[in-house]
Amino acid sequence: MTSNWMSSRWVQLLFVMAAFGLERAVARMFGSDLWPGAGAEAGLLLLWFSAHCDTMDGPVVLLARQALEEKNVNLVLPWVRPEDEEQIRHTFEHAQAVRGLGPQARTLADRHFLETLVRVHRAGEGAPYSGLKPAGLDLGPAVPAADRALQSGSAKALTRLLADAVTAGVQSRFEAALQKKTFEPNDVAAGRRYVEAYIAYVHYVEKVWEAASVTASPSQCGGQHRSVAAPGGHHH
Repeated sequence: MTSNWMSSRWVQLLFVMAAFGLERAVARMFGSDLWPGAGAEAGLLLLWFSAHCDTMDGPVVLLARQALEEKNVNLVLPWVRPEDEEQIRHTFEHAQAVRGLGPQARTLADRHFLETLVRVHRAGEGAPYSGLKPAGLDLGPAVPAADRALQSGSAKALTRLLADAVTAGVQSRFEAALQKKTFEPNDVAAGRRYVEAYIAYVHYVEKVWEAASVTASPSQCGGQHRSVAAPGGHHH
């Protein structure tokens, strides 16, 4: 009986190892195609948010580790869509069953659960997944400031940071367009320089306004689940 028990346990461990390897291979091969994210025009803000949730010190992974230790999958279920809940519950239960086999099994089971959870979370947002990123990545100033605001209970520093960045961005593009606005009608090269500056200026303003006017759906990491409050747009 002991032999059969050991055999079944090792079958579980081998299954986790195989599933983990397969999942990593699929992510490398198809991650960016299976779950296409927002377009390049979404800018650095989307990149910061996307990175935030697939890092080892991001909110999803930290909660996942806590859930594994406390044996409470409910801690991470808010981060996935209702239709994905069954998959996460199944992966969580399997991880809990394998963790007791020993340190190596525990590490593999935990990693498999983390990979699955983050992949499913990002797929639910229409964001690509290319594996878990190491802790300590430079996310820029905005996302850490957003987290600090929630921790402190005040958004003053965050709104000041954003307002200063937007003001500087608008002012620099405005001045560049204004300086090139006056040119001789027959100077086509000068006219093109103005058009280039004008488009950069207006598109920047448009994107800032769209971001400020977005009504977000339950999407934590910058996916495409959003709608713009006011219709219309400035196209060139």
